[in-house]
Amino acid sequence: MATVLSVSGSPSATSRTARLLRHLDGRLVAQGHEVVPLDVRTLPAEALLGADFRHPAIIEATELVARADGVVIGTPVYKAAYSGLLKSLLDLLPQYALVGKTVLPLATGGSTAHVLAIDYALRPVLSSMGAAHIVQGWFTLDQDIAVGADGALTVAPGPAEALAQVVDRFSQALGVRTALLAPTG
Repeated sequence: MATVLSVSGSPSATSRTARLLRHLDGRLVAQGHEVVPLDVRTLPAEALLGADFRHPAIIEATELVARADGVVIGTPVYKAAYSGLLKSLLDLLPQYALVGKTVLPLATGGSTAHVLAIDYALRPVLSSMGAAHIVQGWFTLDQDIAVGADGALTVAPGPAEALAQVVDRFSQALGVRTALLAPTG
């Protein structure tokens, strides 16, 4: 079906955001999509903070975005906005890097006070980058995400169902877009 780039904008190696994305990646793979994970925290800090557009890791990240049919963007919410780490990557991508892409924004945070961060902070940036379709995103409270001693992720039942529906709508939008762009024989 489609190629999906799954981007985690969390600076933490033990991030609930990244674990949630990898969990949701599994759902997309089960629906027939190829998923490529990208944890922004693994990119060289000096390249991100120094705006080194020519650094091989930044070039590779840019190429991953270019090759993707869809992009899932996950971020923890800090100070009512998406992470600075994610911002540093978005700033290095070409202005219209998301043209023709279907995008799913996801966020995690400690309080429902941050629930609008997707619509008021992240969505405008994604839109300005030319995303063809930004599906309805989802905010998940940190308290609804549990990581077991074995590393297994569990999402509380209500949020888990809502996330499944959001991911399914994204998958469906990808399928429609991919079918529209497929060459006719």
